[in-house]
Amino acid sequence: MTTNSNKPSTAFWIIGVLALLWNLMGVSAYLFQALATEEMISEMTPEQQIEMMVEYPAWITALFALAVFGGVLACILLLARKKLAYYLFLLSGVCATIQQVYIMMNAELNMIIMPIMIIVICIFLIWYSKKCIADGLLK
Repeated sequence: MTTNSNKPSTAFWIIGVLALLWNLMGVSAYLFQALATEEMISEMTPEQQIEMMVEYPAWITALFALAVFGGVLACILLLARKKLAYYLFLLSGVCATIQQVYIMMNAELNMIIMPIMIIVICIFLIWYSKKCIADGLLK
């Protein structure tokens, strides 16, 4: 993956940009949930309206915010090749995992694919950033 000069591979940049896009989608989901007006909700399908009307505890909403904004910052730091990215991915991953497990506990079986996918991606990004530190790509 690395050369003697510790120059990142193309895969590093692809993973970093895709991770940033993924986390930006999370930020947009958070902002939509936080800022949706009644008029916006009324234009949704009945299933989406039901989902928007679920009131989560404040601590779940706080974990959601920490997960997505921490993930975006971690991606930016990863692309800047900073070691702090690992710790932010760790924080983001823990927050996202707790939030998603809470959601899965209250969800129907057919609605747990996305929470599981989110947890798997968080685990991958934690592992990948740690690997990048070991490979000397992050300083």
